[in-house]
Amino acid sequence: MSIRILVADDEPNQLELLAYNLAQADFDVIRAGDGQQALDLIEEHRPDLAIIDWMMPQMSGIDVCRTLRARSETKWLPIIILSARGEEGDRTLGLDIGADDYISKPFSPREMISRVRALLRRAHPALADEILEFHDLRFNQTTMEITRGGHLVSLGPKESRLLAILMERPGRVFTRGQLLDLVWGHGVFVEERTVDVHISRLRKAINAPRINDDGTPNLIHSVRGSGYALRAPAEA
Repeated sequence: MSIRILVADDEPNQLELLAYNLAQADFDVIRAGDGQQALDLIEEHRPDLAIIDWMMPQMSGIDVCRTLRARSETKWLPIIILSARGEEGDRTLGLDIGADDYISKPFSPREMISRVRALLRRAHPALADEILEFHDLRFNQTTMEITRGGHLVSLGPKESRLLAILMERPGRVFTRGQLLDLVWGHGVFVEERTVDVHISRLRKAINAPRINDDGTPNLIHSVRGSGYALRAPAEA
């Protein structure tokens, strides 16, 4: 399971250190060298968490945080503010403006990873779970066993990854481009229609009629002009 984290810092060495240690902890890392670039990349890639330095050119980390909290699509994005300013007043300002955590420089990489994982557990409990559950779907990510209403479902690796992404964040609409990045990876040239083909296979597998069952409610919904979302039948 790939958890995407954006790191924004205008100091190249600090940015490299953060990105390296997060990657070593199996996180997918996006890098930004200033505040405006951080906003642009967050809008494009929709990370699961952002680590933002306070002092950056063009837009400070505090202003980035304030902007993210004002937008409905990033209102609940977990944010960690980094700063060399360790005074209590600065820490209070960072938290009051909407940051979920505040870490003073210098810090140990081990502490950073621990704080990231703790914040992810609070903000996205499903991301830390080995077993994902939604409606009558159950996905054991350790054994890769998938069941629908207690019946085993056979999926290929790409369909399994798509299902895990949708189950980790039920209700969230993923664009085809986002799903391509998350499943096939950055920099891989694959047509967006490929996503439609694999979603169709995924739907067919998990919606197949079971024994003594006239049909199974569809859980994967197309959102016109946007992409796909996992929704319970009553929410469709």
